[in-house]
Amino acid sequence: MKPAVLHPRDLALALLVIVVWGVNFAVIKVGLVGVPPLLLAALRFMLAAFPALLFVRAPKVPLRLYLAFGLTMSVGQFAFLFSAIHVGMPSGLASLVLQSQSFFTLVLTALWLKEKWHANQLAGLLLAAGGLVLIGSAHGTSMPLTGFLLTVAAATMWACGNIVSRAVGRYGPMNQLAFVVWASLVPPLPLLALSAVLEGPAVMAAALQAFSVQSFAAVAYIAWASTLLGYAVWNYLLAHYPVNRIAPFTLLVPLVGLSTGWLVFGESLQPVHFAGGALLMVGLLVNLFGASWLARRQLKT
Repeated sequence: MKPAVLHPRDLALALLVIVVWGVNFAVIKVGLVGVPPLLLAALRFMLAAFPALLFVRAPKVPLRLYLAFGLTMSVGQFAFLFSAIHVGMPSGLASLVLQSQSFFTLVLTALWLKEKWHANQLAGLLLAAGGLVLIGSAHGTSMPLTGFLLTVAAATMWACGNIVSRAVGRYGPMNQLAFVVWASLVPPLPLLALSAVLEGPAVMAAALQAFSVQSFAAVAYIAWASTLLGYAVWNYLLAHYPVNRIAPFTLLVPLVGLSTGWLVFGESLQPVHFAGGALLMVGLLVNLFGASWLARRQLKT
C-alpha cells in the first residue's frame, strides 16, 4: 500500500518540480528573445530527445499513439503557448490560464469517452469558465487578446494530449519518461516545417546564426530541467504515492509562475485578473477535492 504522507525528501522533490515548472514560463520568455516561437519549440524537443534516447528503451506502444501524443501534447500545446508569450501574453498569466487544461479534459472525456460528470466536476467547470471569461475580458496592452486565445488553445491541445495518454496507459505499466523522450522525436519536423512556412527561412537562419549562450541556456532548461528532470521526478512520486496526494501540487505552479513573472519582468495583474484567477483556482480545488468533501459531509449527516 502506498504511503499517504510524503517523506520529507520526497516533499522537497515535489516542491522542486513545482518551482522548475513555474519558472519555466519565464525561461520561455527569455528564450523567445532572438528566436521565433516555432523554431524555439523545435529546438526544445530536439534537445529533449537527444541524447536521452540513447539511454532509455522505447516503450512498446503503437506508432500511432507516439504520433498522436507528439502532435497534440507537444506540437499543438507548445506551438500555441510559445506563440502566445511571443505576442505578449504575460508569462505568469500564461501559467495560470494553462491550468484550464484540466477542464477541457473533462469536456473531451465526456464527448469522446462518454464519461459522466460528477457534481463537483460540473461546479468546478462552471467556476473555471467564469474565471476564463473574466481574464479574457481584461485584454489590452498588458494582455493582448490574441495571446490569451493562443494560451487557451494550448490548454485545449494539452487536454487532447491527456486523452492520448489515457490510451497509452492501456498498454500497461511503462517508463513514462522513456515514452516522453521517444515521443519527442515527433515534434521537431512538424515544428520546423511550420516555422519555415509561418516564420520564414530567413528568420530561422538569422536566429540560428545569432544563437546566443542565453538562447541555448533557455532551450536547455526547457528541455532538460522542465521536461526530463520534471517528468522523471514526477513519475517517481506518482509511482510511490497515491495520485490524489501528488496531483494537487500542480496548483502551486501558477503561484510560482506569477511570482517569477512579477519579479523578473515586472508583470502585474489587474483586479479583474486576480478575480478571474481566483475563480479558476477555486474551480480546480472543487474539481480535485469536491467529491471527497461531499462524501465526508454525507458521513457526518
